[in-house]
Amino acid sequence: MAFDFKKEYKEFYIPSSRPAIITVPAFNFIAVRGKGNPNDTDGEYSKALNLLYGMAYTIKMSKKTDYRIDGYFDYVVPPLEGFWWQDGTEGVDYAHKENFRWISVIRLPDFVTKKDFDWAAAEATRKKKADFSKVEFLTMEEGLCVQCMHTGPYDSEPATVQLMHKYSHDQGYELDFSEKRLHHEIYLSDPRKVAPDKNKTVIRHPVRKK
Repeated sequence: MAFDFKKEYKEFYIPSSRPAIITVPAFNFIAVRGKGNPNDTDGEYSKALNLLYGMAYTIKMSKKTDYRIDGYFDYVVPPLEGFWWQDGTEGVDYAHKENFRWISVIRLPDFVTKKDFDWAAAEATRKKKADFSKVEFLTMEEGLCVQCMHTGPYDSEPATVQLMHKYSHDQGYELDFSEKRLHHEIYLSDPRKVAPDKNKTVIRHPVRKK
């Protein structure tokens, strides 16, 4: 049976609907940076997703090529994630999505090295005849965070965020946003297949002790 990150690391992917404090270690990601409203048809965000999944499945299916990745084991491609911010704004302002800046990512298995990543980028470029130069190998260590499972439309996230911030304050923490510590979302549902009121998204914000 293929290794499933969501099932094996439930503390990071399937949190409670009640806020909790968590320490997130360093993970490696396939990443694409961009800006603008993610809902724009044929915008930067939709193009970024094509690059991310093109890379993710090239690495996963490397087992069917002559290239061998040391330590490879079969796995389910982890869920799409995103780090979001807006210049001059703490957290995010959902009313002005045109101002979004983002890093869209998919987690890499630990056995994937930069060398393997570079092979996959070249292989994806060759097979898909597309430009993968925007894709990067990114390591992120979020550290101390508050997180919560949000169920519902993306536009209703502010209510969940408010609960997270109140919980953090009550537990003796304060928000710790910076250029490297960002609003983080993990998308567990496919919005094309799930009703908006059942959409599940992990929301994570950086915090520090007061």
